[in-house]
Amino acid sequence: MRNQDIPQSISDLILNCDIDMYPNIKKKLCIMATLPVSVAAAERPFSTLRRVKSWLRSSMVEDRLTGLALLHVHKNVPIDVNDVITRFGRRRKRKIDFVI
Repeated sequence: MRNQDIPQSISDLILNCDIDMYPNIKKKLCIMATLPVSVAAAERPFSTLRRVKSWLRSSMVEDRLTGLALLHVHKNVPIDVNDVITRFGRRRKRKIDFVI
């Protein structure tokens, strides 16, 4: 077998795998392609959750905790503050009107 024939990545293996002959192998390759490459990539959300939970002392419901963890993990995504205020203000009836 020449070096040109050897697949260089899992995506190459998936593209070249015969689904009729090896359906289980193709499924396993697809699962393997979605796994994190390093241990650090898998640990990042857990360390974020640990920081958020210790800071909040586990006193909030799961939805808020999940939202805060997602905000922390994806902190490089730009957020329009005016859009957040508008959505929050229209969410439910309050005694004070938040929408400017």
